[in-house]
Amino acid sequence: MRYHEKKAGNDGFKFIVGIDEVGRGPLAGPVVSCAAHLKKYSFKNRIDDSKKLSAKQRQLAFQELVNNCDFGIGIINEKVIDNINILEATKESMQRAIINLGLKPDFLLVDGPIDLDVDIPYKKIIDGDKKSLTIAAASIIAKVIRDRIMDMYDKIYPKYGFKFHKGYATARHLKAIKKHGPCPIHRFSFSPICD
Repeated sequence: MRYHEKKAGNDGFKFIVGIDEVGRGPLAGPVVSCAAHLKKYSFKNRIDDSKKLSAKQRQLAFQELVNNCDFGIGIINEKVIDNINILEATKESMQRAIINLGLKPDFLLVDGPIDLDVDIPYKKIIDGDKKSLTIAAASIIAKVIRDRIMDMYDKIYPKYGFKFHKGYATARHLKAIKKHGPCPIHRFSFSPICD
């Protein structure tokens, strides 16, 4: 999980930041990105692709990570997603995460094939959250923060069960949309909402 960090270090880069997003696929809520710089590479809790961890494992990893890394968060809400499309919203959330880091990295490890408009050299890594410890850390932080946002929305819109599915197109969620119609945090450009 440290191959890409070591390679960047061997190339002379010192401040290496991993970037990942969570929430491209859901029918509701924001897309959330994290830019993370690890202060150490050894952790008590498992640091891996956030999708491979249980909710409890993510919470434990999150607490350890926020105490041992610099990170910035970028959040783009559903209204902007509908206006500019999910790809552009993902890109914007990643770029905001870099700005909100508050420190200028000299190299970025980016999950997936996203082209960023930044003046910092970067490497795009397909399935980066499975191949880079720094990207995996960013994925955990972004996932926990987005889940907390969706838990908050569950209290505002309790009919939809957001705390259970986080806005993804589960049978329960689709049934709630059919019964109650969409709510303000649904993405109206996404099918089946737009249908």
